[in-house]
Amino acid sequence: QVQLVESGGGSVQAGDSLRLSCSASGHSFGGYAVGWFRQAPGKEREFVAVIRWSGGNIDYADSVKGRFTISKETAKNTFYLQMNSLQPEDTAVYYCATGRPAWGSRSLQSLYYSWGQGTQVTVSS
Repeated sequence: QVQLVESGGGSVQAGDSLRLSCSASGHSFGGYAVGWFRQAPGKEREFVAVIRWSGGNIDYADSVKGRFTISKETAKNTFYLQMNSLQPEDTAVYYCATGRPAWGSRSLQSLYYSWGQGTQVTVSS
């Protein structure tokens, strides 16, 4: 199983930015999708963004479109979530994940089989 390592969470003010990173050692993401999910206190974990490593297809949850950007750096086997204009409702534990979902099922958590440990993002007003 692939081990994903996340970094980049923290506590910020509304309107600030953060960048999350997720990397895997000894594993190539070629042919996989890599994505970000989040779980806010008292809520279920939800889809945030996904990118298909080889084809570059990208999708976002409506709640983050225009504010968050998912990207990848092939040479470093690392992908990122740039989060701008953060709002208190973005407060959550963010998880990176990888799997091979059909593109039409890209937001289904059950189709991602390796997960990062989670990183806390706290946005205060």
